[in-house]
Amino acid sequence: MTFDRADRQADDRERAEGPANADAGGLSAGRLRGAVESRLDEIASGDNKTPMLTQTRPDPLRSPMLDRLASAGIRHGFFTRIGGVSEGIYRGLNTGTGSGDDPARVRENRRRVAEWMGVGPHNLLSLHQVHSPDAIIVREPFAGDRPKADALVTDRPGLALGASAADCGPVLFADGEAGVIGAAHAGWKGALAGILESTIAAMESLGARRDRIVAVLGPSISQKNYEVGPEFVERFVGADSSNERYFAPSGRAGHALFDLNAYTVDRLARAGVQAGMIGRCTYAEEELFFSYRRTTHRKEADYGRLISAIALED
Repeated sequence: MTFDRADRQADDRERAEGPANADAGGLSAGRLRGAVESRLDEIASGDNKTPMLTQTRPDPLRSPMLDRLASAGIRHGFFTRIGGVSEGIYRGLNTGTGSGDDPARVRENRRRVAEWMGVGPHNLLSLHQVHSPDAIIVREPFAGDRPKADALVTDRPGLALGASAADCGPVLFADGEAGVIGAAHAGWKGALAGILESTIAAMESLGARRDRIVAVLGPSISQKNYEVGPEFVERFVGADSSNERYFAPSGRAGHALFDLNAYTVDRLARAGVQAGMIGRCTYAEEELFFSYRRTTHRKEADYGRLISAIALED
């Protein structure tokens, strides 16, 4: 049995676009669910539960776990659609340079994000994401084309590191004591291939220590909205039989619902970092988030991209 057409197109286009310290490996499915829920980072601070897309300033979601590092000069935000100038299917804060949106509107949206992050527009860095396990170290703005990779880390103040997503998982990392930060794009393919572990290793090369690293997964597609076909399940279970616990029965024969959030947080926890998540669904909350899968199911022409960013303040 194969994916249905919409699911296959969604996965193919997402792949082509330029996603507690306790080890959960031995938990039963029921205990795992409880452990994952107990690790949920509190719903982000900020008064944007009733979104206002007419708002002229971004109002990103924030993680209490990362906010505790503010005294170490760590600033972060999981940006929503709020506070942007794009219109139509891109309405709001579309920061996707690879989208079909008006480039001038995208530049203005990115300028607003950079301003909120306290950096200049050219110091808001994001990659040409390719669903890889590759993380790079950056110490200055890019001189030419954006590198093809899926995570970036730095120890330099004044640079905002961004991860773009529209259902995949944006993960922000920080070791406040070492002054090292990272941002990763973790879709299912990158997470399975090791992008999270690559980001942690790159941070360690700059002096971070994994037991001090805080890593928080931002808004991404929830399990109840992430139906996949049997080939997808086979890929994960073939890599590790214990991955079966991240799949629940779907209403359609031969299909399953994948818990990308739990899978990502568990991989982070097993890597030895302090892992948390925002716990918001990009597919379900249309007023706040762009969603590639929602766009595909509606047969819309394109979709906006969200950005999550972290910086070391000067």
